[in-house]
Amino acid sequence: MKQIKETLYQLCLSFIEQRIQTAQTALDQAREASNDDTKSSAGDKYETSREMMQQDIDRNKRLLIDAQENLRLLKAVGTSDDNDTVTHGSLAYTNQGTFYISVSAGQLNVDGKSIFAISPSSPIGKLLLDKKKGTAFNFNGKDYKIESIV
Repeated sequence: MKQIKETLYQLCLSFIEQRIQTAQTALDQAREASNDDTKSSAGDKYETSREMMQQDIDRNKRLLIDAQENLRLLKAVGTSDDNDTVTHGSLAYTNQGTFYISVSAGQLNVDGKSIFAISPSSPIGKLLLDKKKGTAFNFNGKDYKIESIV
């Protein structure tokens, strides 16, 4: 089980590092495009273009900051052996699927099994957090029961 959690951690880490790299590249390209844009005689057209470029830069900055925050959160994932309660870093097996409480990285496949990497602040993450084995809850009209926690 520890091997599965380590594999999931590495998959999440790769996912976030790719997001950081993509956001940084997009930010660099947006800044370069903005710097290359020279003032034309059409003032309004120029100002609109500059504003659009600035919005692009700002959006990419937010994406980069978000990805860096996810990296920070992932690095804070616990490695506790407390298998009684779902915490940040837990692997929760339910009758509706398996959830790795870490960062939102979507569906991951490990050893042919689908596991959902979810943030503890996601709607289902909030429901799972601090629950014990055997606990049942309802999410989006589906009944879940925690079968085991690793």
